[in-house]
Amino acid sequence: MWFKNLVVYRLPAGLKLDIPALEQKLATLTMQPCGNMDLETRGWVSPRGDDRLLHVLNRQALIALGVEQKLLPSAVVNQFAADKAAQIEEQQGYKVGRKQLRELKEQVTDELLPRAFVRRRVTWAWIDPVHGWLVVDAAAPAKAEVLLEALSKSVDDLPVKTLHTERSPSAAMTDWLLSGEAPAGFSIDRDLELRAADEGKATVRYVRHALEGEEIREHIAAGKQATRLAMTWNDRISFVLGEQMEIKRLAFLDVLKEQTEQGESADEQFDLDFALMSGEVAKLLADLVAALGGEKPVAV
Repeated sequence: MWFKNLVVYRLPAGLKLDIPALEQKLATLTMQPCGNMDLETRGWVSPRGDDRLLHVLNRQALIALGVEQKLLPSAVVNQFAADKAAQIEEQQGYKVGRKQLRELKEQVTDELLPRAFVRRRVTWAWIDPVHGWLVVDAAAPAKAEVLLEALSKSVDDLPVKTLHTERSPSAAMTDWLLSGEAPAGFSIDRDLELRAADEGKATVRYVRHALEGEEIREHIAAGKQATRLAMTWNDRISFVLGEQMEIKRLAFLDVLKEQTEQGESADEQFDLDFALMSGEVAKLLADLVAALGGEKPVAV
């Protein structure tokens, strides 16, 4: 159980979770297959493929949101609607209007939906009430918001907040590049994106490139700021930090994975991996927030 991307939210540290009550609330929105006329359905699924909607280990909880989507590209709908419109035009002798074409597209959608292929994806989230983290394994904040929306429908009393730090990641990353020094416990790697703040949004990307050259300082002097920066934490986890505090391309390095014991079964191995991942990522997040000046007080 290794997350690849992190979208991070805040919970009150030391939050006491009522596990049975939480599982009952999740059960009010379980995953249902797409019906004939459904474009999409969402609901909670078991993280371990059993009858439990919560997987709990050492006061750490894992949940999973399933999403089923019908694959019905607009290009297919448009083509079928255009074919029908051509037939109608031939019969009635004049061009189909916008309203009639829109109705044709709706009719075609209804006809094709029952035959459309279905794609299912699962988004994972880890709840850490000890340190106060809710972490979604999602490459884009929008996908994390889908899970958060489902969670708020199921659990209306879970105090989830957006994480805000005193320094913005963009400003901090830019300063680290200028000084050539990463914060304590971190090192700067070889991937970087710099972007101008003006309307042009001129962007420069470095991939597997040394980042200590004068060229980068010149870009910063010209008004560009770091929007993505590859880093490594304590020689244990590498990642790319984004301007919105998103953490991507999370990689648990060999020095860390070597500490993982080998479980006797798949379930035991899953728990060992989850325990190591949650423990290490909690420490990484604490150090990263501290490197960004700590958390910004929430306005009352």
